[in-house]
Amino acid sequence: VQLQASGGGLVQAGGSLRLSCVASRRTFSNYAMGWFRQAPGKERDFVATSNWSGGRTYYADSVKGRFTISRDNAKNTLYLQMDNLKPEDTAVYYCAAGTLYGSRTKGGYDYWGQGTQVTVSS
Repeated sequence: VQLQASGGGLVQAGGSLRLSCVASRRTFSNYAMGWFRQAPGKERDFVATSNWSGGRTYYADSVKGRFTISRDNAKNTLYLQMDNLKPEDTAVYYCAAGTLYGSRTKGGYDYWGQGTQVTVSS
């Protein structure tokens, strides 16, 4: 599976962005999907995950209530709606695909997109 993330950019604190991740395969619906982020000099951290249908989701505490993960299997696309953005959300955001729902570690995902930069100014 090839993943292409997009939608990043520069936004002021309190603003919103929506990230998209398009998958190359029609079997997109077979995969659990996740979003991770990596700030400069830091580890790649878990942000959110969705099961194959989007009916089950899980979020990191730092984004709960502000970010929403969703997916459109007909379009082979994963989304991350980010609202009330904070400067500490600044990072490169990566989408990932795996076979098991619920993983919050990088090792739980088999395929990764190239990342999209999100910068939040104060």
